[in-house]
Amino acid sequence: MRKILIPTDFSENSMNAVKYATELFKYDRSEIYLLHAFSDSVYEDKARLVDSVFEELQQKALQKAKDNLEETQKQILSFSPNPKHNIHAIAEFGLLVDSVNDWVEKENIDVVVMGTKGETADKKITFGSNTLQVIKYVKCPVLAIPAVYGDVHPKNILFPTDYQLPYKRRELKLVSSIAKCFVSKVNFLYVSKFPSFSLRQQDNKKFLEASFCDNQINFHQKSGTNVTKAINTFVIENPIDMLVMVNTRHSYLENILYQSTIEKIGLHIDIPFLVLQNLPR
Repeated sequence: MRKILIPTDFSENSMNAVKYATELFKYDRSEIYLLHAFSDSVYEDKARLVDSVFEELQQKALQKAKDNLEETQKQILSFSPNPKHNIHAIAEFGLLVDSVNDWVEKENIDVVVMGTKGETADKKITFGSNTLQVIKYVKCPVLAIPAVYGDVHPKNILFPTDYQLPYKRRELKLVSSIAKCFVSKVNFLYVSKFPSFSLRQQDNKKFLEASFCDNQINFHQKSGTNVTKAINTFVIENPIDMLVMVNTRHSYLENILYQSTIEKIGLHIDIPFLVLQNLPR
């Protein structure tokens, strides 16, 4: 049983993420949790109102959220009437990151799926602030879907790695199962100026080989130190449909996430981006 959490702000971007998730996991028996956290909108309105109407404002926001979630469920059933999927609608007063984290823990969620940007995000940036916060702080795989992305059949998956990390079996199994469903090829990309591997790297590479024994896999090695350039070049030169990276302490991805914007590092992501969290859960 797959457990999928989809935060939504009812924008086109978030609906696109819903469509992507229902198609990507169409073969799996799944519990899908649609979550709308609405405290931000209430507090924005509260700044213009007296305290006495705050509770009334909160109740109105709750009812509006429930109505929108009900409409979203109807839309999902119209384009994906999948008997394997059981949909739960959740509207709650809270901050998005806190609500997502709570439900990840409460329901032991396998993956969070959301748009790269929300309703008000700048078109020039790769990730909206909410998506970036979820990727940085929620200890669960996060699959971020670009608004314009429609092809939900990943044939080629890119997985950059330095083979230094001890991987989580559960999260690798998620990638492996996606690849198996769509007969995808998983391309591991190692970028280094050193041609040989340490013993730890050799062990971790063997662990990856064992974890993806049911999949088509390729191992690529590029000489150099500019990981960002190597990833961008590989995506341009190959028909990559999904990028997978691991977030952990002192990793390449963590360094990117804690820049003020990903744009500063120059990593251009216009394909679905699956972030695995190698952090305590």
